Parts: sequence; C-alpha cells; structure tokens
Amino acid sequence: MNHPAPLPHKDFFVKFWGVRGSIACPGPRPVRYGGNTSCLQVQCGEYGFIFDAGTGLKDLGAELVKSGPKNVDIFLSHTHVDHVNGFPFFKPAYAPGNRIKVHAGHLLPRSTVREELGKLMSQPLFPISIDIMAADMVFDDFHAGETLQISKDITLRTVPIPHPNGATAYRIEYDGKSICYVTDTEHTPGKLDETILGLIKDTDIFIYDSTYTDEEYTRFKGWGHSTWQEGVRLSNAAGVKTFVVFHHDPDHDDDIMDGIARDVEKMRPGSVVAREGLVLRP
Repeated sequence: MNHPAPLPHKDFFVKFWGVRGSIACPGPRPVRYGGNTSCLQVQCGEYGFIFDAGTGLKDLGAELVKSGPKNVDIFLSHTHVDHVNGFPFFKPAYAPGNRIKVHAGHLLPRSTVREELGKLMSQPLFPISIDIMAADMVFDDFHAGETLQISKDITLRTVPIPHPNGATAYRIEYDGKSICYVTDTEHTPGKLDETILGLIKDTDIFIYDSTYTDEEYTRFKGWGHSTWQEGVRLSNAAGVKTFVVFHHDPDHDDDIMDGIARDVEKMRPGSVVAREGLVLRP
C-alpha cells in the first residue's frame, strides 16, 4: 500500500482511520474522536498495511486511489461486522490493476475469509457480489500463532486472543521497533493474559481494546471486550512505552472520552486516546 506523500525510507507509523467498536456512530457527539469503526494504516518504509476493514476503510480507500495502482495487504483481527463493514466500499478493490490481499487468522478450519466476506456481500444483505471486484483479489487464511515474515525487514507476530468466534492480535516489527494491535479481547479480572503479555513485551506502541471502564465491565461480562484500566495494567507489566486506548464504546461521546483521557493520563502518563486522523511513530 503506497502512501500518497513521499516517505523517508525508514519511516514507521500508524494512522487511525476508525477507532470505534461495535457500530459506527455518526453525528455531533463523537466529532473530536470520530465515529468510524476499526481501521488502521501501518507504514513500514515503502511497505504499507491495513489492519481491519471497519467503516474507516472507506475514507482510507478514497485517499489511496489518488496515487495510482495499489498493492494492498489487509490483515483482519476477526470478521465481526464492525471490523469488515467498510470492505464493500473500499474503492481500490474495484479498480483493475490493483492487487488486494486479505488475511485472517481466526477462521480455519471451519471457514475461510473468502467465504465470510462473500456472505457479507450477498443478497439479501448486499446488492452486489464480491465477484464484481475488478482488482486481483487474493484471500489468505493462516492460523493465529504463526509468525509471518513479510520481508527481510518486516515481521508480523500473531497470537489468538479470547473473543466470541475468535480473533487475532498482531505485533508489527520493523527497523528495531514494534507496534502491537490487540483488539477485540476480553480479560479475566485479576489475572493478566499471559499470551498478550508475551506479544506486547517492551513494545513501542500498544493499541488495546478499551471499550469499557472497569466499572462498566461488570455489566458486560461475556461480550468479548476489555477496559482501559486493564490496558494500563498490561502495559505496566510488559514494559510498554506508549499505551493507546482504542475501540471506543459507541455510547462514549466526546465528553466521556475527554474524561477517560484525563483518567488514563493520571494512571499512566504519556498514554494516548486514539482519534481519527491521529498518526503515531514508535
């Protein structure tokens, strides 16, 4: 995936195009943080990747078409609707000459990512078939827990995380630095997740499912999501440099998010609350 502006050879960043969970929330209440569902752009020098295909993917796709043919890799955390509902509106997928490769690590052996995205784009749920996409469409299923060597300089470590129907967390390693993307996941109160701790150890940027507060979580056990306080506890235990609050509850308006930002800064100074358009570099 090529970024529209020239990049230094070793530039490494994540840009947030969608930061909400569960359902997009348009309107005046989420203006400062944004209402689109999960979509991240990660650039590693000349190589670019997309993580998750929520509604934020639409705007990212519109930006990408400005700069010519694309070779795009999309890595999905999972295939719940809020993480794939931008996929049918991804303009590069409809342009001949582009190559779009979609990866998922949570579906085998019961299904494949091609099958699930095909269901999304099928009548009576959607008017056109996935087969109308004119780009060279490639679908790749792996097993969460594998390490994916993208190039000699870029490694993607993956682990399975607890979420209804399964999900995959990622660690992107490039130029001696790393970014970890861990959503959607549910913690066990009082017990840190050892799999996640191993993935995020000493990472530069840790993006975590922080849908609820600890107080709210008691009403939503079993829904598959975690809290920003648990993200802080994981960050402290793993020696994370920058913790990022992500996958915001759609009922958390800007004022609530401002309050969370103040609280997380008190508990772990230097932490960040994700908002659309935010760019972070390790």
